[in-house]
Amino acid sequence: MQDRIRHPWNLTPKEAIALQKELAGRVRAGPALENCRYLAGFDLSYNKFSPVCFAAVAIWDVREKKLHEVIGVKGEATFPYIPGLLSFREIPLLMEAFAKLKSKPDVLMIDGQGYAHPRRFGVACHLGILLDLPSIGCAKSRLIGTFEEPADEAGSRSPLIDKEEVIGAVVRTKRRTNPLFISIGHKIDLDSAVRIVLAAGAGYRVPEPTRQAHLAVNALRLSAG
Repeated sequence: MQDRIRHPWNLTPKEAIALQKELAGRVRAGPALENCRYLAGFDLSYNKFSPVCFAAVAIWDVREKKLHEVIGVKGEATFPYIPGLLSFREIPLLMEAFAKLKSKPDVLMIDGQGYAHPRRFGVACHLGILLDLPSIGCAKSRLIGTFEEPADEAGSRSPLIDKEEVIGAVVRTKRRTNPLFISIGHKIDLDSAVRIVLAAGAGYRVPEPTRQAHLAVNALRLSAG
């Protein structure tokens, strides 16, 4: 394991963009991953104009097909809501939740973009770099790029392309539902990312790691009133 990258969070938007461009050069595409058992799904929820945030990380056991561990935390964001820079708003609290885990995941799965980002450094890349673990961006909507609609069957995929570069895959995880936008975050290749997302499905559009994290976030918000 390499020395963990650290950086300050009290940045201006201009400084955050410069840091994204710098850290994008640290992203590693590959290798192929096999036998990944524990997947950490991350989700964060907040009202767009409120600093109060709720974050959760859920460890999904792919082999046993069950929830292994879940942690939820509440805090306040210090960075403004700016599309393309959401990792600077979200990651501090996501890492706080991650630090409370008792088990170590094999792969991180984030409800958001990875390489499919204007500066090739979405939240999945950022979190993977900071934690030095393989990571996957598993977004429900497209940020950039063009694509052809994949076939209706579950498992169908088509490339997501930006400036003649394949930046991700558009994947139908459930028959006749909207596809997900999968991209690498760090230390994984795209085919492995797609395979892991599909293997983590349980009949829903969203894979279980991020679905369970989303359920945990909703429960935390409800308990907090």
